[in-house]
Amino acid sequence: MQEPKFNPYAALAIGVASVSASAILVKASSAPSGVIAFYRLLFTVLLMLPFFLLKNFSELKMLTKKDFFLSIIAGVFLAFHFILWFESLNYTSVASSTVLVTLQPLFAFVGAFLFFKERFSVTVIISGIIAITGSLIISWGDFQISGLALWGDILALTACALITAYLLFGQAVRKRVSSTTYTFVVYGISTITLFLYVLVSGESFGPYPTIDWIYFILLAVFPNLLGHSLFNWSLKWLSTTTISMAILMEPVGASILAYFILDEKIIWTQALGGFVVLAGLMLFLRDKKKTEAAESSL
Repeated sequence: MQEPKFNPYAALAIGVASVSASAILVKASSAPSGVIAFYRLLFTVLLMLPFFLLKNFSELKMLTKKDFFLSIIAGVFLAFHFILWFESLNYTSVASSTVLVTLQPLFAFVGAFLFFKERFSVTVIISGIIAITGSLIISWGDFQISGLALWGDILALTACALITAYLLFGQAVRKRVSSTTYTFVVYGISTITLFLYVLVSGESFGPYPTIDWIYFILLAVFPNLLGHSLFNWSLKWLSTTTISMAILMEPVGASILAYFILDEKIIWTQALGGFVVLAGLMLFLRDKKKTEAAESSL
């Protein structure tokens, strides 16, 4: 495999910083969850279209029927991930929702084992258990607040399972096609899925205040083009589990932004749970670094 032109770990860092603003923009919008998700993906596809037509359109011929099938599944999973996550923000805090929705390792460990036969060290398994424990602390605290907050946590966890499935299916395709082509195809499928969802659910496509349209565009530019697209690009060189663990840093940035912009206070269970989750992340990354260093020395 050729060496990446850009450090994939640096790409992950930029991606995490970009997606941290996602929950803030969603919560600030007055539009329904499905509509926000639809316009987020629609504007992303429109922004990508000129570049895709100029440089990558011919690559569509290289996609096999299996690639298209996997991309369709990934696109549908991504669409419903957005719907459920955005809906969770109507019931629970940014801190709780972002921590739980980025808890992909719980699902990535199982999925990578079943579909890609990946093996994990004892340290990796322990780090996953630590991260899951942190999420349980957060959920317990939200249950103490209200049942609605707990319902928001459940929606966020379900969205977490869907985004992990999206990454797992994408990992198989991304190794054979460019990041731009794969991303454009999957985002296009997600846009169509969300369009049909909005029609069936009866949500309105508009009109909305000008500020909402600004939020839609910002969601397309930062979380998608500089966030998820960089995650897709990284799939060629990094495993799904590595990306999933790195994304756990998103709640830190999102919680800070929510505190200053939305005036959301962080309760002790959210702070403790978030710290425990991050402890699991650091343990995982340290183990992965040692493993990769050992493999490169062989």
